Amino acid sequence: MSSEYTPEYAQQDAFDPVANPELFTGVRSRRMFAFCIDVIIIAILTFVAGIVVFFLGIFTLGLGFLLYAILPTAVALLYAAFTLGGPAASTLGMRAMGLELRLWYGARPYPLLAAVHVILFWFSISVLTPLVLLVALFTDKKRLLHDIVLGVVMINSSALRNLPR
Repeated sequence: MSSEYTPEYAQQDAFDPVANPELFTGVRSRRMFAFCIDVIIIAILTFVAGIVVFFLGIFTLGLGFLLYAILPTAVALLYAAFTLGGPAASTLGMRAMGLELRLWYGARPYPLLAAVHVILFWFSISVLTPLVLLVALFTDKKRLLHDIVLGVVMINSSALRNLPR
């Protein structure tokens, strides 16, 4: 029976850092590089969307220009929701760095959870300062604060594929 259809009280923590330390090897540093790659991709997508909004603003006699106020946030949120919440369970930067996001019991995240994951990241960084990232230094699964709140784990995707089923 799949862990996605098992009742919550019967689900076990799928990722044990003691039994499978290779799942968490290098996750922090690769996560930082993946974030940088994703920022570049989101900037490019925002630029392209800005061009589309410009022409939309012309066709709507200026009304479309109001979209510029939410454009970077909307692009980043949609990017994360559809890549992180998709079948690969990782953004393009995470795929490049060999990372994958999973729920604590092994299931892949869904688009709404991925969007909430990004919103909590933005909230924690802006309100609690970037020092909140130091939480990853003290957790056994190298999780950040918003990962702990949502019950998700960032793991090495190559190590996950090599685990015996």
